[in-house]
Amino acid sequence: MAKSPDSSNSTPVPEARKRALFSRKPKEPKVKKPSRLKQMGEVFNMTRRHDPMVPWLMLLAFLGIVAVSLVVGLLLENWITALIIGIPLGLLAATFILSRRAERAAFAQIENQPGASGAALSTLKRGWITEEQPVAVNPRTQDAVFRAIGRPGVVLVSEGPSHRVKPLLDAERKKLARILPNVTIHVIESGRGDGQTPISQVAKKMNKLDKELTKIEVSAVSKRISSLGNRLPIPKGIDPYKARPQRGR
Repeated sequence: MAKSPDSSNSTPVPEARKRALFSRKPKEPKVKKPSRLKQMGEVFNMTRRHDPMVPWLMLLAFLGIVAVSLVVGLLLENWITALIIGIPLGLLAATFILSRRAERAAFAQIENQPGASGAALSTLKRGWITEEQPVAVNPRTQDAVFRAIGRPGVVLVSEGPSHRVKPLLDAERKKLARILPNVTIHVIESGRGDGQTPISQVAKKMNKLDKELTKIEVSAVSKRISSLGNRLPIPKGIDPYKARPQRGR
């Protein structure tokens, strides 16, 4: 006797499962971002641990500007308006000092760590094309060379003692000179040795270089270098992401 399609051997799909297949996915809970005041508090605490003078400098800047505004207001016989203007200016000055000191403290935390030079390049302003990974690495010593492309040309930033990182720099400079004969290649050695630049000053030094390329030429140089496809695996211990400094807000 033939079995009908509605026989007991058929396994109907449960109704709950049918609903689950066509129902919308549950919305993921939104991660609540810390407020601006909380972020500033974290930056202040981090900075104060490395620079105990920062609270006093901020207070001095605030009180100094408020005092000057008050004196000017008294001379003009309008001290209320002077305070209304002076208090926000004092807060702005204190915030500016916190921002500069926080950046110094952040660099002090990552100095002498692998990837610190790459972190310094991450603070560059618009107009620069940088890479998170080094373009040349010595796996044994963890010395590295990072690269940035901007209107001054190509900038190579080394990480390691001068006598040890020099072969890496020379090899990278010769390779770039072959494919970019008309582009200036600058070299900056980061560190605390003779002739080296502290990582906190690397970005400033790069921004002071004379501009030689247009924006279109910068893009063309970047594409030319990218066509080489010379990305290197990162040796164990070098992680530029972990070395990124926390900038003051």
